Amino acid sequence: MSAAVRPGRLVVVSGPSGVGKDTVLRALFALNPELRYSVSYTTRAPRPGEVDGTSYSFVDEPAFLAMVERGEFLEWARVHGNLYGTSLARVRECLARGEDVVLKIDVQGAAQLRGRVPEAIFIFLLPPSAEALRQRLQARDTEDEESLAVREADAQRELAEAERYDHQVVNDQVERAAGEILDIVAASRGENVGRA
Repeated sequence: MSAAVRPGRLVVVSGPSGVGKDTVLRALFALNPELRYSVSYTTRAPRPGEVDGTSYSFVDEPAFLAMVERGEFLEWARVHGNLYGTSLARVRECLARGEDVVLKIDVQGAAQLRGRVPEAIFIFLLPPSAEALRQRLQARDTEDEESLAVREADAQRELAEAERYDHQVVNDQVERAAGEILDIVAASRGENVGRA
């Protein structure tokens, strides 16, 4: 008789635009390739270098709203004028296999998940300072002035939500921040923390 597969854990990572979520998560998956990333759906246009199905699953708004109607999202929200959502089927498949699944979602999506999946681990990624966040947003050079202003205003609103998360991790150094997240996940499983 084979041992039962322990269910996976859901790890929710949020943070304001420009805080470095993608960079920290790349480092996290390099530290632990067994973690699974849930690729979100979005209606926004791909940025240079983004790959459909890897960065996001890019769909138009009618297709996204049809998925909402069919109940295909674990959570979804309109963020910076675009729709984003987490596939319920993709997450369920990974969790059933015993894999820990990392979601990169905004504070609206995280608020929905607190009610639906209270046992999830909620982590908020913080910038070292407000000025560092502003500089990162401007340096990305992916938005026009109007979009940048929206993201900066949204960042202030999002930062106010940080206290609602189980853990807050400052992205002052990418490898250190990724290691701290990995330690949080390991501790949630009762495993020893701290890497050699």
